[in-house]
Amino acid sequence: MAAKFILKKSKNGKFHFNLQAGNGQVILQSQMYKDKAGAKNGIKSAQTNCKDEKCFERLESSKKQPYFVLKSKNKQVVGQSQMYKSTSSMNKGIKSVQRCAGGAAIDDQTS
Repeated sequence: MAAKFILKKSKNGKFHFNLQAGNGQVILQSQMYKDKAGAKNGIKSAQTNCKDEKCFERLESSKKQPYFVLKSKNKQVVGQSQMYKSTSSMNKGIKSVQRCAGGAAIDDQTS
């Protein structure tokens, strides 16, 4: 199975997407967008900015778990990762986003 962006509409009427790796694991989750066009622009931003190492911000949760956010060139958050058990796992997650996002198709599940 190839990597893909899954575009969904939530119960509150807002839109969001997940980037799913080829193995089915979600490797990036977006924020909520008020409309579908905004979510699609978020996907385009992820596809564009994923190649630039400077667009990934490595962080640590209050429970000391590493995670990352992908930001656009204007510093807006495009998506966030899951919490990882180690920094090396987080770095593998970043590499996975870099490898998958650029060519990932969009699976629109909003209808």
